[in-house]
Amino acid sequence: MSYAIYIGRNHSRTSHAWLGGYGDEPSSHWLEIVPAADHPAGATIGVGVGAEADMPGVRSSIPQVGHTLRHMRVSYSYYKGVPAPITNGGVNEKGVAVRDVWSTSRDELIAMTPVDQTGPNYSDLARVALERAGTARAAVEICGALIAEHGESTYGGNSHLFADADEAWVMIQFAGGKGLWVAERLGPDAIRASRPGYVLEVPVDTPDHPDFLWSPNFVSFAREMGWYAGGPFDANTVYGDGKGRWDGVCWIEAEMAERAARAGKIGIEDVIWAVRTERLTGDTAGYGQVVPLVTPADPDLYMMWHAPTGAIAAPFAPVFLGQRDVPAEFGPHRYLTTGESHRFMDLRKAVSGGVDTVSLVPQAAEATRSAVAESKRLMYLLHLLGEDALARATRAFAAREAALAGRTERLQRVVEAALAAGLREDALGLLGEFSASELRAGLDMVMALAGGFAAELSALGPVEARQEPVAFLQLW
Repeated sequence: MSYAIYIGRNHSRTSHAWLGGYGDEPSSHWLEIVPAADHPAGATIGVGVGAEADMPGVRSSIPQVGHTLRHMRVSYSYYKGVPAPITNGGVNEKGVAVRDVWSTSRDELIAMTPVDQTGPNYSDLARVALERAGTARAAVEICGALIAEHGESTYGGNSHLFADADEAWVMIQFAGGKGLWVAERLGPDAIRASRPGYVLEVPVDTPDHPDFLWSPNFVSFAREMGWYAGGPFDANTVYGDGKGRWDGVCWIEAEMAERAARAGKIGIEDVIWAVRTERLTGDTAGYGQVVPLVTPADPDLYMMWHAPTGAIAAPFAPVFLGQRDVPAEFGPHRYLTTGESHRFMDLRKAVSGGVDTVSLVPQAAEATRSAVAESKRLMYLLHLLGEDALARATRAFAAREAALAGRTERLQRVVEAALAAGLREDALGLLGEFSASELRAGLDMVMALAGGFAAELSALGPVEARQEPVAFLQLW
């Protein structure tokens, strides 16, 4: 399902907007930085879903552009049969940030979706936006044009939240194979959560409205189906689940509005809290992500704060677009990676004619710690020990992040000066070393906390074997 939250810049202590959230899938997740690339004329990319998807389709190819942008993202290995690697989004060298969030369509649209559907799937759209978009609005326009020309491969309805330093857009793609979509602009006063993504009343009588975009058939198809006869056009009622804002969305939007009303407005600690709170975040959250929507002095200074699993059990650390790579501990591992259960770190079966028998994960990477696996262990210890243990872990993470935010600001000033002086290689090397060191320090904290909590749990006596796992109460 996933989760996104956008905070407009007028609510921000630092006068810039924020985009946070997480991917909500159980398979393996890894952080990666994808370099810019040039592509020859006639190049294509594979998109869509195959016959094995929960809502099947036919894979196809669409034209690649001549140049794709450097970006960083979190990828994962499985969701509803969509071909891996899959992504919910990240941020690119133009400062466009992307989050992908489920948004179900009405039952009739799901039922009419062709079994041979073609066109980009939700991950394809997120990736293409990162590779091509220079603004949030351009991301909507790119996705809309791709859907119009090639169709869309749906799993029942979806949304994206595209954001840049000036504005954000929520785009809903509806099931049905009809190319239906709508997008709403979010300005500097907006506080918007998506889970599911939603757009409510659309001013369909004002086709040039600056805050809305929609597909050419958006109104006519609803009239044709008898779902709309005139008056206010509520997109969620006409094409969605008709539930409007879900309880969790109402709660977090109200909580953030209350924080925005304080004298200090919203800071990074508040956005992290919105992604971490146990009311919203648990075992389903594959990672945490917070992007400050700024315009830095150099594109290599675009950054995001990353937690390797659900942030109730992992601290955030900064990752910069200009660094060359990320530590192997935060890259691909076999833990929860779809298909790895039948593969080996051994070439003998491949040599003897075995098919798909050698692991897709580098052996050197698998020899490192897995940040996801270690953080998951801590999460389950917190669940077993309860609210008090969670509060202690949260205080430790928050204290570390508060100190790290200050160190990160100082580093950015030093790197800006080095870049201005022409010391690019030195500056980018410093960014990478700082990020890698802080990511690993956060992992050390996770493992130390897990060790302490494991000893505490052991001291309390045998843990009763349970058929059902325990968890903190969540609103969704």
